[in-house]
Amino acid sequence: MKVAGDSAWMLVATALVMLMVPGLALFYAGMVRRKNVLATMMQSMVALAIVGVYWIAIGYALAFGEPILATQRGSFLGFSSKLVFLNGVGADELLPGTSIPIYLHVMFQGMFAIITPALISGAMAERIKFGTYCIFMVLWVTLVYCPLAHWVWALDWWSPIDPAAPGTKAVGWLGAMGALDFAGGTVVHIAAGFSALAAILVLRSRLGYLQHAMHPNSMVLTLIGAGLLWFGWFGFNGGSALASGSLATSAFAATQAAAAAAGLSWMLIEWLHRGKPTALGLASGIVAGLVAVTPASGFVYVWGGLIIGLLAGVVCYVSVALKPKLGYDDTLDAFGVHGVGGFLGAVLTGVFCFKAVNSLGSDGTLAVVWSGSGSMFGQVIVQLLAAVAAAVVAGLVSLVLVKGLDLTLGFTTDAKSETDGLDRTEHGEVGFDFGPDVAALAASEPRPASIPPLVGGKRFALTVEGTNNGDLIHAWSALCQPASSPPPPEFTAVYPQVTTVQGNRFRLRGGEPEVMRNQLERLLRDRLRNANLRVRVES
Repeated sequence: MKVAGDSAWMLVATALVMLMVPGLALFYAGMVRRKNVLATMMQSMVALAIVGVYWIAIGYALAFGEPILATQRGSFLGFSSKLVFLNGVGADELLPGTSIPIYLHVMFQGMFAIITPALISGAMAERIKFGTYCIFMVLWVTLVYCPLAHWVWALDWWSPIDPAAPGTKAVGWLGAMGALDFAGGTVVHIAAGFSALAAILVLRSRLGYLQHAMHPNSMVLTLIGAGLLWFGWFGFNGGSALASGSLATSAFAATQAAAAAAGLSWMLIEWLHRGKPTALGLASGIVAGLVAVTPASGFVYVWGGLIIGLLAGVVCYVSVALKPKLGYDDTLDAFGVHGVGGFLGAVLTGVFCFKAVNSLGSDGTLAVVWSGSGSMFGQVIVQLLAAVAAAVVAGLVSLVLVKGLDLTLGFTTDAKSETDGLDRTEHGEVGFDFGPDVAALAASEPRPASIPPLVGGKRFALTVEGTNNGDLIHAWSALCQPASSPPPPEFTAVYPQVTTVQGNRFRLRGGEPEVMRNQLERLLRDRLRNANLRVRVES
């Protein structure tokens, strides 16, 4: 009965984690501009195919195989030939020390390997080549994810240290050192977050970043995505118990507490800081709490989950708010939420772990027993060392990978492809088809209610030369979107006079023609970074 019950729960948990991938795709897609929705979703969804195949072929063998490069401190690399394509594993063969089949453990851990590189894509969204990203994904899982998973989670399943108790002793060097990571604070979130930071330090920023606002296309998608992530995270953390029962229940409860607390704390600090609570802030806070509680969920009480969530909401909000001041283009805050949140959660795991929750935790006086450090301070030091090790390795390897791919294949798209949108230039499709493409339309731009209608004036037209119509329309459309910062003065002067825009022709209902020509020319030259652009007056 226990085998059936544990297997049933782990099947559900695996499916829940799989659901997080489309959840992440929706979460990210809502935050990008409309022209990049499909490309952004593809960067998450393709991981199901690429990493899904790779994991069965060799990924699981590298991450959870027998130690092949080991010292007295533990193993640094694993491999088992019987796990390659699962050729030596029977369908009913149980994972040693558990009551679930090896097949099920492979599938469950495979979902972790799938979603982790997808998290990195958020930092590079709206400017990278799909083909290069796919190659990066395979290399990254091989060189970063599999070794880290082995360091933290590999146990003595295949060559038991104690033959009477297989699958109970850590063989990876971080696990053997005493590092606690229940569901992936180091392996998933620190690795993804600091790899994202390395990537954005190498790659160029998006065109126009920090010069004009880049508005998300749909907070509805982002909220739906956050909800699916929250739902799936119960399998992510609860399933890491590898069995049904009280430990899975405890992890489930801590996960719920942290997500709720972080969503609340982010929303409140944003409300105080910016004057209004936003849907994006609530969604980001929820995810920050889920990230931070991931390493701790199976070691802490529910109240510990609440505290971790409250702190994560505040710390991650501050890290994201500082991004414009620091000048790096982390498009969808992969580092600010996953890197910072994962690091915070890994360290706080040492503060709030208890033996009453998990035998690998500590007693009521916070004297940690499993790591042999003898104190809460000692466990925090172990957690800090593990977090730093994961961050440094993931960051440095990713730095080399991204730089090498950028120099050889090119990682970012050209300026025209980025301006036109990656949906069309990378995939030849659009995420949302609301009718004819905007570049081919005679567009009548909406007017803010604050601009009074003008009376009188001579009608005339301005023709723009020296640029293509697609770039021109995209630039003008972006200027017409509401933004938190004031629009350029040239736009303020021209916009109230514009009645329609068709191709490269602007029709105006008034104003001094030469003044309007000069203002529009200056505006578009700056916006398109094109000194050769000219505007002429038509009667």
